[in-house]
Amino acid sequence: MLLELAPAETIFQSSKRPEAPGTGYGGFHPTSIVLPEGHCRTPECRPLPIALIWDRDVPLRMRDGVQIRVDIFRPEEAVAQLPTLMAWSPYGVISLDMIPHRAGIPKCKLSGYEKWEAPDPAEWCAKGYAVVNVDARGVFDSEGDIRWLGTGEGQDGHDAIEEVAKLPWSNGRVALAGNSWLAMAQWFIAAENPPHLTCIAPLEGASDFYRETLCRGGVPFKPFWDMLRTCLVGRNRVEDPVAMIEKYPNWHAYWEDKRARLDKISIPAYILASYSTMIHTEGSFRGFEDIASKDKWLTVHATQEWFDLYSRERIDDLASFFDCYMKDCNNGWKNTPRVRASILPFNNVAMVNVPFSAWPPVKTEYHKLYLQSFNTLSTEYANSKSGVAHYPADQPGTQGGDDSGQLSFSYKFASRKMLLGYSKAVLFMSAEQADDMDVFVQLRKADRQGEILEHLNIPLKDMELSRVNEVQQINPLKYLGPPGILRASHAELDPTLSTDFHPVYTHQNPQKITPGQIVKLEISIWPTGILFEPGESLVLRIGGNPQVLAEFSALRGKWLSNNNGTNSVHFGGKYLSYISVPFV
Repeated sequence: MLLELAPAETIFQSSKRPEAPGTGYGGFHPTSIVLPEGHCRTPECRPLPIALIWDRDVPLRMRDGVQIRVDIFRPEEAVAQLPTLMAWSPYGVISLDMIPHRAGIPKCKLSGYEKWEAPDPAEWCAKGYAVVNVDARGVFDSEGDIRWLGTGEGQDGHDAIEEVAKLPWSNGRVALAGNSWLAMAQWFIAAENPPHLTCIAPLEGASDFYRETLCRGGVPFKPFWDMLRTCLVGRNRVEDPVAMIEKYPNWHAYWEDKRARLDKISIPAYILASYSTMIHTEGSFRGFEDIASKDKWLTVHATQEWFDLYSRERIDDLASFFDCYMKDCNNGWKNTPRVRASILPFNNVAMVNVPFSAWPPVKTEYHKLYLQSFNTLSTEYANSKSGVAHYPADQPGTQGGDDSGQLSFSYKFASRKMLLGYSKAVLFMSAEQADDMDVFVQLRKADRQGEILEHLNIPLKDMELSRVNEVQQINPLKYLGPPGILRASHAELDPTLSTDFHPVYTHQNPQKITPGQIVKLEISIWPTGILFEPGESLVLRIGGNPQVLAEFSALRGKWLSNNNGTNSVHFGGKYLSYISVPFV
């Protein structure tokens, strides 16, 4: 039974004021202006292909009387009422300049009127859509406190959609679109079933904030989310998820409210996923699996979320989806394969748009690779030979791609294999000096010479670089392989949410372990798609610190584990330690 959590117990902090330096605040201007064809926001920006009406700081009233503000862009010479793309956002117009190499997106590609991680009005208004950029509750000049996802944000989104659908230029059809938070919010808004919400396009968005991002495997991931909270701008307060995880470290009604009710979503959905994000991978795939809609499509791209968002391929694909449902165009969209995956060779060009009828693919075969002596993995279980390997669990990690102190077990392929889907590690482990342990695993690929490979998320030419060693060791730019995380005290499985190939934890009854006690851990590993050629190897790494690259260089070394002393992995004999990997 979940405990009740009164709203007053939610912890808030003061928001950064709009007038503070670096917020991008453009002032409060409730007015309407025309941006002429060819207008450039700055000399470097993309010229507008058509004249736009820009309705600024339009008020929308929520059910509790709070007013939020939106900016509306629409074609000046629209000949009919317009369908709407709504970007629900806690951000303003943030420049990609803060991202190394602008994530491969030149300034001339965008108009500068797009919200962070949102559709560009220059692109979509020219296609016959209105674009509504929402400042969510508490953001900039919107009233109230900034909410951190959940039912409250979903209800606000419901109310905003219904208000926009009443505007005289609207044809009554509203779609949600956007990346990251702008995708996460869509799960909660769509679950409220606003009557005028026609379809959604969550372009990579976590759907269970506690399990998938903030406290994955029971290990709090505080630095990134604390940094993000301090970036949110408003005139009042912002919900503080890091303070809340310190107050409620285990599953609670508060966290239950941050898990989207995907089974309530029945409208058409264009769902985007990637393997490279350290935040959204699991939630994007779960979103596709669990929403009730019969009209849903999953595309797994091979690059990075921001780079992909503004790619011509993504824009054209989204336009086909939106035109089908927002304009009733008989354009063949419904014949699109329900699942299109990417397979990464790491040392060659990725295979993209590989079609499947379902996710996970119907013909997936799960193979067990058992941990063996001499740092190997084998399809055969060494029933009579037991072994143990140790690693310094409390060795600090930097998330820079060069951490030491990890165990490695490898399997060399004799034939071509395509790994696609969920993996898991089942490990018998002990903490020799501690009553708990944080275990971090990762699957890596090695070439025929045994060199561990990395996947570039953005092509060198788009970053204006010539050599791979010029690319920073940060997660937006490089993908190392799928990670898994588990705190031993949180190992209890949720039987209603877990599957044979994907363990999910209750996080309700933490059980400390006895130092030296050998315990069985089932560690969920995020989905991936990797191509292996003969002679190449799959490498399992096990260690005491995070093995994904830091999202930004300033966060290196900030994600701390709860380890102390030496941890041990037991295998062979009665200790059936293995990884389960999916092949198609």
